[in-house]
Amino acid sequence: MRRVSNNVKTVFLLAVLGGFFVIVGAWLGGTTGATLGLTIGVAMSFGTYWFSDRLALRAARAQPVSEQEAPWLYRIVEDLTTRAGMPMPRLYITPDAQPNAFATGRNERHAAVAVTAGIVDVLDESELRAVLAHEMAHVRNHDILIGSIAAALAMAITFAARVMMFGAAGSRNRRANPLALVAMMILAPLAATIVQLALSRSRESEADWSGAELIGTGIPLARALQKLERGAQVVPMDVEPARSAAYIVNPLTGRRIAFAGLFATHPPIEERIAALVDEERELAARR
Repeated sequence: MRRVSNNVKTVFLLAVLGGFFVIVGAWLGGTTGATLGLTIGVAMSFGTYWFSDRLALRAARAQPVSEQEAPWLYRIVEDLTTRAGMPMPRLYITPDAQPNAFATGRNERHAAVAVTAGIVDVLDESELRAVLAHEMAHVRNHDILIGSIAAALAMAITFAARVMMFGAAGSRNRRANPLALVAMMILAPLAATIVQLALSRSRESEADWSGAELIGTGIPLARALQKLERGAQVVPMDVEPARSAAYIVNPLTGRRIAFAGLFATHPPIEERIAALVDEERELAARR
């Protein structure tokens, strides 16, 4: 039931974001504004999706590793891909001391999984296996595509608002209430970002569920999340806020922000652990 709920939530949030884009585009620039924003959104979505692996790996300073260089990593991922019926992804290690991991790539055949150098100092093998199962679930669930579409729509809405701000909207809107237009220019990008982040939280929950299902237990991932959260709080990482959603735990956890719930890229660790404990009961009942 939880998996169905997360997938329904994903479809709903994408629909809200897409519908919101149409409304904003029409309001700010009529048919022309909506069409222009849609064109830019599609172009952004395609570019982000197609080059997602290269962009993410370059930003993380990730280095490819061979089976000879990291046999422990290859052994775990090879077992997981066999279980999941997926191709073997490319494997990378980043130089960061903070324990963390992320997956990227436009589909199963063009996927990459990266772990930080610090993760092996914190997790035991069962916990690392659970983390990698979570990342493989992101690939199998096509979360990179979903995230790229959501990000592109949010950027298109922001672009449409900026067009209006610089006086490029249609003459019909120039006669509109200026206070309403200013409010729309400010609130539309903010609302789009909030919906995008809600979608990110939904996909993280789904990856937790799918990863635990892949290895048959949720307890190792629950333990790993606790350790990774503590590591993120005490060991800083130099990462762009826009890329923080890619990691299994937010690498910027130590930074305080207002309205953290609305602008969080990940569900609270306590909620994720509680959901994994519940899932463990469901998985145990199937054994």
